[in-house]
Amino acid sequence: MTPTRTLKKEAKSRSAAGKPAKKAAARPAPSRADAKRTKNDPAPERIEELLRRLRAAYPDAECALHHRNAWELLVATILSAQCTDARVNMVTPGLFRKFPSPAVFAEASLPAIEEEIRSTGFYHNKARSVSGAAKRIVADFGGKVPDTMEELLSLPGVARKTANVVLGVAFGKAEGVVVDTHVLRISKRLGLTQADDPKKVEEDLIRIIPRDRWIAFSHELIHHGRQICAARRPRCVDCPVEALCNAPDKTWSSH
Repeated sequence: MTPTRTLKKEAKSRSAAGKPAKKAAARPAPSRADAKRTKNDPAPERIEELLRRLRAAYPDAECALHHRNAWELLVATILSAQCTDARVNMVTPGLFRKFPSPAVFAEASLPAIEEEIRSTGFYHNKARSVSGAAKRIVADFGGKVPDTMEELLSLPGVARKTANVVLGVAFGKAEGVVVDTHVLRISKRLGLTQADDPKKVEEDLIRIIPRDRWIAFSHELIHHGRQICAARRPRCVDCPVEALCNAPDKTWSSH
């Protein structure tokens, strides 16, 4: 090798050694939506298809409790605990004729309220809740049912399920997802949650269901639970979302 070529080679080596190593291409930062999801959440595409099928199957799904205003809905929802909506709808017409407003409820005796709601079960506790809610609404909210989650939760007998029903149905506010027995059972069957606690189930659903579908989604699942996805023997052969379900207790499967 000639001296000139040797010098050029050594200069090239020194130049290369002085260059900093190339940095690996930076990965894009996760979006805020992705950051909220967990690795166990269903794929967004599956959620989108599930919502599409539910809407197509139950386009007119709405609250089954009969009511004319927010107060009647609040009372009916309290009475629906451990009771069917059909039974509540049989009781409330006479109840609201006798006690037509929160002010009248607030003045009524517990035995008088209990007598009207006895057939809904747990009537001692329910009467105390309805009476307490009426008194608080009259004293603190001018006789009007409040329309915020915080204020509703301050009422006796009102937990998140009841508050979500009133906010969503009476006021059109999506502050959460109603989690009743149907929503809890079906959400687990569809793999939308692994939790048993309604609060945790709601947190899981809020994370994966678009907010503008929270209200309708709960109504659709409730209708689905009553018509198709029964607790003991679901009618999987007639299920509009069966292709998206891998529940171990399915009675029929297409996949």
